Amino acid sequence: MSAAQTNERFEIVAQARGVRNCFGAQTVHEGLDLDVRRGEVLAVVGGSGTGKSVLLRTLVGLNRPAAGSVRLFGQDVYAPGAPGNANLARRAGVLFQQGALFSSLTVLENVALPLVEHARLPVGEATHLAALKIALAGLPSGAGGKLPQELSGGMIKRAALARALALDPDILFLDEPTAGLDPIGAAAFDQLILTLRGALGLTVFLVTHDLDTLYAIADRVAVLADRRVLINDRLETVAATGNAWIQEYFHGPRGRDAQAAHERVS
Repeated sequence: MSAAQTNERFEIVAQARGVRNCFGAQTVHEGLDLDVRRGEVLAVVGGSGTGKSVLLRTLVGLNRPAAGSVRLFGQDVYAPGAPGNANLARRAGVLFQQGALFSSLTVLENVALPLVEHARLPVGEATHLAALKIALAGLPSGAGGKLPQELSGGMIKRAALARALALDPDILFLDEPTAGLDPIGAAAFDQLILTLRGALGLTVFLVTHDLDTLYAIADRVAVLADRRVLINDRLETVAATGNAWIQEYFHGPRGRDAQAAHERVS
C-alpha cells in the first residue's frame, strides 16, 4: 500500500477543474474535475470516445481546454507567458500510444534528444545519460543502437519509457502502455512501473483499458463517463458503483478473470 493510500492529507500534483474539451460541435468533456495525488498510480478508464487520451494531453499542456483550469505542481499550465512553463514540461514525462519514437533516430538518439534540446547537455554527456535511462527501462544494452522499426512491441514501449524518464520527471503520463503486449510482457511492464515508482518517487497517471493492470498497480481508478470523471477512488469502491458501464466492465467475464488472477497472486 502506498503513502497515497495511508495518509489523510494529500499533496495534489495535477489538478483539473471545470474542464471543457470540444472538437468542433462535439463536446468530449464538460465540467470535468480531477486530482492526481503525489506518489500514487492513478489509472483512468472509460468507454470508447470518453476522451481518456484527450484528458492526458490536456493535463500535460498539449490540448488547451475550451473552459476550466489545469494546474501542474500548483502552476497554471495554460497561463499565457507564465514563467516556469518550460520547467513544468521537464517535470512531466509522457509515454504516448504506439511509443511515438522518431523513426529515423536510434533508440539511444531518441532518448538523448530531450537531454540535448531541453537540458542543453553536450551530446557526449546526453548519450551517456541516455544509456543509463535505457538500462533503467529494462532494455538490453544493444537496444540503444537499433532503430524503432527493428524493435518488438514490448521493446518499443520500454524505449518510449526511457525517453519519458530522460529528464528525471516527477510525474509520468502513460497512454495505454500495455496495449498490444502479450500477457507476460504486459505484466512485466506493470511491475517495472511499480519498481520505478518506488525507486524514483514518481507519480503515475495511467490511461488504460487493461483490467490486469488495474488490479496489479493502481492505487486509485478514475472512470470517465457522461463527459466527466464519474468517480475517482480505490478500485474496490469504484467496482461497487452502480453505474451500468462500471458494472459491465468490472464484473463481466474479463473483469472476474482479472480479479480472480489478482486474488491468486495476493
